[in-house]
Amino acid sequence: MDIDVKKLHPLEVKLLRHVPLGRKFSHEDIMDELGYKVGQCNQAFSWLEAKGLLKEVSRRKRTLYELTEYGVSIGKEGLPAERIFSYLKENGAHTLPEISEALSLEQSDVGSAFGLLSGGKSVRLNEERKAECISSELPGQVKGQRALLDKAKESHLLDEAELTQDEKKTISQMAKKRGALSSPFKLVEKEEIVYEMLPEADEVKKELEKAHITGEEFGLLTPEMLLSGSWKNGTFRPYGVDAPTSRLIPGRTNAYGEYLTWVKDKLTSLGFEEFDGPLVENEFWNGDALFMPQFHAARDIHDVYRIKDPVHVKYIDQPWLDQVAKTHEDGWNTGSRGWGYSFDHEFTRRQVLRSQGTVLSAHQLTKAKVPGKYFGVVRCFRYDQVDATHGADFYQTEGIVLGNDVNLRNLLGLLKMFAEEIAGAEEVKYVPGYFPFTEPSIEVHIKHPKLGWFELGGSGIFRPEVTKALGIDVPVLAWGLGIDRMALMHLGLDDIRELFTPDIEAVRTRRGN
Repeated sequence: MDIDVKKLHPLEVKLLRHVPLGRKFSHEDIMDELGYKVGQCNQAFSWLEAKGLLKEVSRRKRTLYELTEYGVSIGKEGLPAERIFSYLKENGAHTLPEISEALSLEQSDVGSAFGLLSGGKSVRLNEERKAECISSELPGQVKGQRALLDKAKESHLLDEAELTQDEKKTISQMAKKRGALSSPFKLVEKEEIVYEMLPEADEVKKELEKAHITGEEFGLLTPEMLLSGSWKNGTFRPYGVDAPTSRLIPGRTNAYGEYLTWVKDKLTSLGFEEFDGPLVENEFWNGDALFMPQFHAARDIHDVYRIKDPVHVKYIDQPWLDQVAKTHEDGWNTGSRGWGYSFDHEFTRRQVLRSQGTVLSAHQLTKAKVPGKYFGVVRCFRYDQVDATHGADFYQTEGIVLGNDVNLRNLLGLLKMFAEEIAGAEEVKYVPGYFPFTEPSIEVHIKHPKLGWFELGGSGIFRPEVTKALGIDVPVLAWGLGIDRMALMHLGLDDIRELFTPDIEAVRTRRGN
């Protein structure tokens, strides 16, 4: 025999020893006789079936109607239709609200019951809009409902197979499959499966008896057993050193969340201060303060998500609004000619979802210390085609460095750190770029082993039109890099969407820092 009886589970052992060869049995039989729960029956049956010791003999679907608490209640007190009919016979005509109050019934129940009675020609509304009896008998439908309640009184259960066609029709109106608290019956659909042991099970049963294995052996030694001494009166199941252990799934930090924390820790250890701000911004800080003209293509609805309500923010802080507006119109005192158009003060108050992290850099300029170093990990929203390297919402790491002596060499050193140390890229290149708010402007690109070259983000030195209008008169280095894309390299992923996957198994197994 190939089966080692010492490795059988107690649920299997008890079942094998209890059921004789040739007997047909179901879940209900074993639950009654051995005290198993449904889950334990399912486990024991599936294990024995897999071992070739048990087979399924038959399977049939059953539709049952189970009496609910409400059904029991109206079975004793009377159906609403019965109570209303009796009340009208004894007390004469009354309005429906009066009946509802007198019988302590919900008005909806009174209305439904009256409809049933009037449809059966037992009651009617008279000229005074009062309900009155016009028959001495209840409608057949109400009598049918009463008969079903009485029939279910003992067992609280009715089998559809044992009902007549008329009873089936009546009970279908009294039962619900879900939300049955206000219905007399709950519809229960179940599958009844019958099993029997195969001849091979008899051999295993003999081996169990020979080995004196009953299924009652102790599987665990507890403090209570040690205190009471009950362990002395039984035997223990053999310990299987080669048995597979249960998988442990400890709580852990999301890999991407852990990565973001690591990036923040690294930057703060370098002396940077972190900034943050609201997701909902206005056009002023999202673009105007960055010397982006109000007619710039990026302001189009296809690139920026607008807020429906309220459409506009109430006010913009001064003196920044006037200084930025003048800078756009004629350059103010920044040494620039500006954009040469009339600044739209209503447009600047329009609310949008933050589309770039540089918004927070603009905010920070109004309160920054010189010298100073600041950064943020910023969630942004921008209409884009979602693919392996793009998302409609994404994170940027944004930052500025202020000081009289900062220069392009310092900026390139920062970009090198982000590309190589934080993203983990081995191949990096820097190319000239254009942004309305920086001059010079630099884009940093990294090479992914599968996705190839892609842009990590932009950077540069803020133009005087940005810094002077916001109260700063020293050079300011600025960058806005896609931290989602850096995480692709760092975590060894091939698709940016994997950072936000609903696949819990992937989250459990992904390694962070």
